[in-house]
Amino acid sequence: MKTKINWYIFNAFNQRLGRLASVIACIIIGKHQINFSPHSYGDKVIIINAKHIILGGSKKKKKTYISYSGYPGGKKVKKVSELIKTRPEFIIRKAVLGMLPKNYFKKKIKNLYIFPNNRHNIKNVNNVKYFY
Repeated sequence: MKTKINWYIFNAFNQRLGRLASVIACIIIGKHQINFSPHSYGDKVIIINAKHIILGGSKKKKKTYISYSGYPGGKKVKKVSELIKTRPEFIIRKAVLGMLPKNYFKKKIKNLYIFPNNRHNIKNVNNVKYFY
């Protein structure tokens, strides 16, 4: 049985990061569908206005993302306040990735498209549902 793939467009303007990420993770997995089964396909999600996302509490000042290359001195620390200005899509993608189960569902992150402004350049979008 083949199901239609729906597209969901979320406006991240003044939205909380964690609440938005948990809803998006459920849509990517496909748990919102009536006939959910783990092997079935989820839907695709487009996020616009990613640079206007809100972090709760003092996370905007204190939260950091750490990456390590494996080489001596290869530790990089980036603050969220800098990342929101330069790469806001990284923060949302990382949050949604953390909300997905730690199995083959991680590969479904490719169904997430994030844009920092209020325009997206995805063509051939059918069955669109808007969430603002």
